[in-house]
Amino acid sequence: MTTQTRPLADVTHDAIRLLARELGVVETARFLAQFGAGRGDYTKERGALFAGVSLDELIDEARRLRTERDV
Repeated sequence: MTTQTRPLADVTHDAIRLLARELGVVETARFLAQFGAGRGDYTKERGALFAGVSLDELIDEARRLRTERDV
């Protein structure tokens, strides 16, 4: 069985058009923004952000925040 593939640019165009029709332009833009490359150097920022914090401490904090959110 042979399947014809369309150029990725055509698929992308159709997908964005469908999303905009179903979600609206603003929600489509929000959805697509999550796939952006972002900015900055997370490796450097991570070192400063988590300096002196152990993995166990991070896990405990994540659990605490989840519990607070779910209450």
